[in-house]
Amino acid sequence: MTGHVTVGLDNSPESLAAAHWAAREAVLRGADLLLVHVEEWPLPAAVAMPTVTRDDHRDWADGLLADAVDEVRRAHPGLRISGRRMSGRPAGALAVEAADAELLVLGSRGLGTVMGALMGSVGLATVAATTTPVVVVRADGSEHGHGPDTEVVVGVDLHRPTGPVLAFAFEEAARRRCVLRAVHGWKVPLVFAHSGEARAEAGREAAKALGEALLPWRQEHPSVAVVERPVMGAGARALIDEAADAGLVVVGRHIRRAPLVPHIGHVAHAAMHHCGAPVAVVAHE
Repeated sequence: MTGHVTVGLDNSPESLAAAHWAAREAVLRGADLLLVHVEEWPLPAAVAMPTVTRDDHRDWADGLLADAVDEVRRAHPGLRISGRRMSGRPAGALAVEAADAELLVLGSRGLGTVMGALMGSVGLATVAATTTPVVVVRADGSEHGHGPDTEVVVGVDLHRPTGPVLAFAFEEAARRRCVLRAVHGWKVPLVFAHSGEARAEAGREAAKALGEALLPWRQEHPSVAVVERPVMGAGARALIDEAADAGLVVVGRHIRRAPLVPHIGHVAHAAMHHCGAPVAVVAHE
C-alpha cells in the first residue's frame, strides 16, 4: 500500500510553499500527497465576518484546496494528489489526520509562530500533539533540500534516546544522496571552564560519544557520507550555526504527557524559528 505525505493548508504563502516542498518529498518517497484544510467553525473572533455563513466558508475552503491541488499537480504531473476538508480544531484535526501519514508538513514564518490555520500557538500544539514526524517550511525555504548538493543536518542530544532521530536523518540523507552533518553541542563543567586541558578532554569525550552514537547508523547506511561535528557550546546555537546552508534540519522532540501545555523542547523550538531550511521534528520517548 502506498504511503502518503500530509500538508496542512490555509490561505498563507507559507502553507503553499509547504505543499510544494511536500510534493518533492512525496516524489522521493514514492508516496501520495494529501492536502488538508481544517475548517474551524465558528470562525475565531480575530477573523470572523458577520456576513460569512458556514456554507460560504466551506465553498471558500473547497476552492482553496482545488486551486492548490491544481497548482501542485501542474508542477508534479506524475504525483497522485488529493485534497480533503475537515472540521474541528486545527491542531487536533491535523494530528489525527497525520496518524497514518509518513510525514506532516506545515508552513512557518520562522521568526514568529507557525502560521495561518495554524495561527498563534496552534502550530506548536500540532507539532506537540502528533508522534508523526513534522516538517515546518518557510515561504522562502520551499526550494531547499531535495538534491545531493545540500546537506541534511541533525542535532544529536546524547542525553536522550537518539534512535528515531538518527534513523529519520540517515534515511533522508540516503534519499537525497547527500552528506549528513551530525551536530552535538557540549559544555565544560563551570568549575573547569578556564582549564584548557579540561576543555580538550571534554572535547575528546564528546567526539568519542558522538561517534559511538552514530556507528550503528553508519553501518546500516554505508552509502551516506557523515560529517561529525562535536561543537563546544549550547546545542541550539551550535545546530543553528552548522545548519546555515542546510537543505533539511532534523531535531528530536521528547514526548511529554502534558496535554494542556504544548512542549517541543528548546532546541526544536529554536531550530523552527531561526533555521532558514525546512526543519523536521521527530518525536521520541
